[in-house]
Amino acid sequence: MIPMLGEEEALAAADAVRSGWVAQGPRVARFEQEFATAVGAAHGVAVSSCTTALHLALVLHDLGPGDEVIVPSLSFIATANAVRYVGATPIFADVDLATGNLTVETIDAVRTPRTRAIIAVHQGGVPFDTAALRKAAEDWGLALVEDAACAAGSTAYGQPAGTGAAVAAWSFHPRKVLTTGEGGMVTVDDAELATRLRRLREHGMNVSAADRHASAQPVLEAYLETAYNYRMTDIQAAVGLVQLGRLAGLVGQRRALAAGYQSLLADIDGLVPVRDPAYGQSNFQSFWVLINAPYRTGRDEVLAELARHGVSARRGIMAAHLEPAYADVSPAPLPVTERITRDSLILPLHHKVTEDDQRYIVDILRELA
Repeated sequence: MIPMLGEEEALAAADAVRSGWVAQGPRVARFEQEFATAVGAAHGVAVSSCTTALHLALVLHDLGPGDEVIVPSLSFIATANAVRYVGATPIFADVDLATGNLTVETIDAVRTPRTRAIIAVHQGGVPFDTAALRKAAEDWGLALVEDAACAAGSTAYGQPAGTGAAVAAWSFHPRKVLTTGEGGMVTVDDAELATRLRRLREHGMNVSAADRHASAQPVLEAYLETAYNYRMTDIQAAVGLVQLGRLAGLVGQRRALAAGYQSLLADIDGLVPVRDPAYGQSNFQSFWVLINAPYRTGRDEVLAELARHGVSARRGIMAAHLEPAYADVSPAPLPVTERITRDSLILPLHHKVTEDDQRYIVDILRELA
C-alpha cells in the first residue's frame, strides 16, 4: 500500500500550522461532521487511532472483568487487544472462507451466558453481513461494535458500511484508503453517546478545549469521570478533509484494479481472489488471494519468489490466537481462520499500480503454478 498524498494535503497541513491552532479544534469538528455524513452516521468523534476508538466503544458498554466479547482471531491484533484493555475476555470465533468475516453461525458457536458483546470486523474492506449480524446481536441482547478500520468507502445493502451501526470504529492509518497519518474515528447515531465519547477522549472534561478558548469569559471545566487523552490534531484533520474529498475516486480506482486482478487470475487453477459478497461492495483496502490444493507452490515460497522479482506482497491477514501475546488462550477450533492466515497472500493494490504491473505480478504467479 502507498497512501495517496499530494500537494493539497501538504497545503492543508501547512494552513493548519499557520493558523496557530494545531491541537484538536475547528478542523477536527468539520472532519467529524463530514466523515460521519460520508459513512452514513449521525455523529463522528475523532480520536488518535482505531485502537483507541475500539477501546472507547467498549468503555461505552461498561465492559470489564468477567465479561466475554466475541471477536474474530482473523484480524489485526488490536481488535482482540481492545477487549483486554477493559479487562474483559476475548473469545475467538471462526470466519467465513470467502469473506474472512464473522457470521451468525460462527458467533453462535462460541456464545455463552457470559457473552456481553461482539466486535465484528469488515475485514480488508469486505463488509460483513450487516443485516444478519445486527439482527442476531439484537435478538441475543448483545452489544455489537463494528470494527470498520478498513471499510471507508465500502457498502452493504446499497448503503455505506457504517449506516445503521450502533457504534463503529474507523482507522486512518497509512495502510487505509483514507489516511491522516495516524488517527481514527468513532461513529454513532445516539447524540448522548457522542457527547460521552467526546468527554472520554479528553480526560473526562465537560467542556472541550476548543469551547473554552472560544469563550469570551473564563470557563471552569469539570472532570466527570476517569478518562483518556485520545485526541486528534487539527493538522491530521486538515489532511483528512482533503482525503475525504478523494475517497470516491480512490475507491473507484481500487475496484477497477481489483477487477483487473480477478480477470487476470481467472485461468490459474488454485488461486482464489477475494471478491464482493452478494450483499455489498468492498473498497478492496486489501486484495488477498487464497491458495488452493491444485496450485503447486506454497504461500511462503510464492512470497519469496515475488520478492525476488521486486514485488512487495505480504502474508494474509494475521490470526491473533497464533501470536505469542495470546499463547495463554485455548480457543475453540478455528479451521477456516488458520487456513486463511496460512494459505493467503496480499497483492499490491494502490494508486501507483498499473495494468502492466498487474500483468507482471500475475505472470509470476502463473509461472509458479
